[in-house]
Amino acid sequence: MRDSRFHPRRILLSFVVVALGSCAAVDRGPTPLTTEQIAAIVAAPDRTAADKSNDVRRKPAAMLAFIGVRPRMRVLDVSAGGGYTSELLARAVGPTGRVYGQSAPPRPDASGQTPARSRSATLLLERAKNPVVANLAPVAQPFNSPVPPELASQSLDLVTLMFNYHDFGSMGVDRAALNKAIYAGLKPGGLYVIADHAGRAGTGISESGTLHRVEESFVVSEVTAAGFKLAERGDFLRNPNDPRDREEPDPPQPKDEFVLKFVKPG
Repeated sequence: MRDSRFHPRRILLSFVVVALGSCAAVDRGPTPLTTEQIAAIVAAPDRTAADKSNDVRRKPAAMLAFIGVRPRMRVLDVSAGGGYTSELLARAVGPTGRVYGQSAPPRPDASGQTPARSRSATLLLERAKNPVVANLAPVAQPFNSPVPPELASQSLDLVTLMFNYHDFGSMGVDRAALNKAIYAGLKPGGLYVIADHAGRAGTGISESGTLHRVEESFVVSEVTAAGFKLAERGDFLRNPNDPRDREEPDPPQPKDEFVLKFVKPG
């Protein structure tokens, strides 16, 4: 009797299944943008003069390359402010991608005025009116829970938090809850990129409300406690000559700033 395990059709079917499985394992969608594509995004003539002025300090080409941003990505920009980074990411992921710019819900103060940080949500809404970034969606979520409910379970490819992690110290944000929510919202293999103003060794987040700085190792310890793995450090914004003992370096010079890329294991 012929052993059915070695029937030609069964062997062929097994080969096809293995081949398809191998293809699925390596198919990670579009490749990261090239240097030329990133340069074209940064040089786009319809970007605002204010954004282009900000480019000098923020080095967006280096940042986008470090992130490894790809078309079709679904991205959350936490504490998006006026949307400088959100817009760059929206241009980078293209019309088949989506960027959510998160701001805290507005809260008027005792005098009835809306604080500047809350007004950033309005600025982001204005920015999103540009047809070039029709894929940019402003969202209002508390910092303790920044991921919109519809994205809260493994829906995101990338989360960014640019130069505001330190603020969460003086603002009383539950950073453990924030990092946990971001972890839950990211797909396995998803990225969490944090940039901030570097504080001195041993200061942790204690100078968040005064010098507006945070110790790099402190950020790493809090984010990895949520389950993330540190994947890469970017040094393109570092300045070892910054004494880091005041908000603005003296003598005047660029701040020492770190960029960290974390990954959700999967």
